[in-house]
Amino acid sequence: MTELDRVVKPKTKRAKRFLQNREPKLIENVKTAMIVKGGNTNETVTQALKDIYALKKPYAVMYKKKNITRPFEDQTSLEFFSKKSDCSLFLFGSHNKKRPNNLVFGSLFDYHTLDMIELGIEKFVSLHSIKNSKCPEGTKPMLIFAGDVFETDGDYRRLKSLFIDFFRGPTVPSVRLAGLEHVIHFTALDGKIFMRSYKVLLKKSGCRTPRIELEEMGPSLDFVLRRTHLASDDLYKRALKQPKALKPKKKKNISKDTFGTTYGRIHMQKQDLSKLKTRKMKGLKRRRGEKKFR
Repeated sequence: MTELDRVVKPKTKRAKRFLQNREPKLIENVKTAMIVKGGNTNETVTQALKDIYALKKPYAVMYKKKNITRPFEDQTSLEFFSKKSDCSLFLFGSHNKKRPNNLVFGSLFDYHTLDMIELGIEKFVSLHSIKNSKCPEGTKPMLIFAGDVFETDGDYRRLKSLFIDFFRGPTVPSVRLAGLEHVIHFTALDGKIFMRSYKVLLKKSGCRTPRIELEEMGPSLDFVLRRTHLASDDLYKRALKQPKALKPKKKKNISKDTFGTTYGRIHMQKQDLSKLKTRKMKGLKRRRGEKKFR
């Protein structure tokens, strides 16, 4: 049993609150990412890690020291760091002759590696190189994915899920219009993934609805897909499993269609239509001399 696996009893109220925050919950905390530098990095990789950290803040932990590890060969050090900092996502940057400008996006389930996807940086424009106004820290972005491969290809589908988990931010019940000021756009085309970050500008339009303009604020990254390490279907299904308490209870005789419209079914007793009172018309009245026909 390792030092982190042993049962720890809190001695102070602060320690008790800390342990309670890490306990399993019905509604999870916001997914935090740890950003780790490898044993050998260059200026491009270091700046890319800093820029992605700036987009992810405050739900990220940046490790400034170099860590000599290879995620695709040994994940124990990353799993140790994830348990130490309570992170379920990670970004690992490295650079070598065989795989230059390398980034590894990954997710963890129960402090064990779930998915890892390796991307190579082919073109990079930093956040500070684009001299435009920036979004405030902690702004929840809108994520846009363009490209059929995000739906048809298995690797790209997992990459899309990984990007959503990484950049989505906290779950909120409502958002005001002025709060929609950050867009992250991913385009998959010709075997490459283009990541662009924009600030939304609300301009006057002469009516109640403002005119929308997008201004690039950086960072700008062109990726190429390299190696992948994906979890099995059974493990991935187990990671997506929801507790029974969160599943919506089925209500009797109520259903919804694909558009979210609610339909209700009402059960009534059988009616005797012969006793149904209808509107009387003069043309249907019997006269005195008419006989009844059966």
